[in-house]
Amino acid sequence: MLLDIFRGNSDGLSLIVTFFSRLFVIFCTMPIHEYAHALIATKLGDQTPRLSGRLTLNPMAHISPLGAVMIFLCGFGYAKPVNVNPRNFKDPKKGMALTAIAGPVSNLIMGFICIFLANMFASIFSNNSTVLPYALYYFLYFAGVVNVNLAVFNLLPIPPLDGSRILQLLIPAKYYYKFLQYERYIVIVVFVLILTGVLSGPLSFVSGLIINLFTSVAGLIF
Repeated sequence: MLLDIFRGNSDGLSLIVTFFSRLFVIFCTMPIHEYAHALIATKLGDQTPRLSGRLTLNPMAHISPLGAVMIFLCGFGYAKPVNVNPRNFKDPKKGMALTAIAGPVSNLIMGFICIFLANMFASIFSNNSTVLPYALYYFLYFAGVVNVNLAVFNLLPIPPLDGSRILQLLIPAKYYYKFLQYERYIVIVVFVLILTGVLSGPLSFVSGLIINLFTSVAGLIF
């Protein structure tokens, strides 16, 4: 969103709506994302998330400052990862996979709901020229877009994102833990790649495919 301000690509109302939709994502969507991780891990036998205070919808327990800034800058970001002990799962590999995928799945569900509601309001208020229906539509649509962006971004196989937890199922442990040693540097590199557009382009392409699918499904009804 801030990049759009610098580039002069957004009008005033769109900026305001985008701002509040991303606040909604940070304080509502991202906590649900992390809560989904904590809930699945707990259900599968690991009490680590509950004991560390992550089995909650309280946003302050989940927000990552850098991840939140990335949401505002470019629509991609992350929250604080939920600590999980795979040894507490009956099947550690399956448990980690299910726990990791729970967050992005929650984002996709919320993304579809937001885009579905946006299309519903667009249909209901199609003949209404006032600002409120327009703002409501864009709020829901932008919230849906950011949810999809979060799902796609978090599936990247880099720490601390969810995709890195899936990656450990695919490569030998010694290489995975060696990979984790460079977590801070990897995050910085990814952040730079997104800001410069090198990575945001491919991510936006994948997100766009999913958003178009959701919009098409909603369009079958409205």
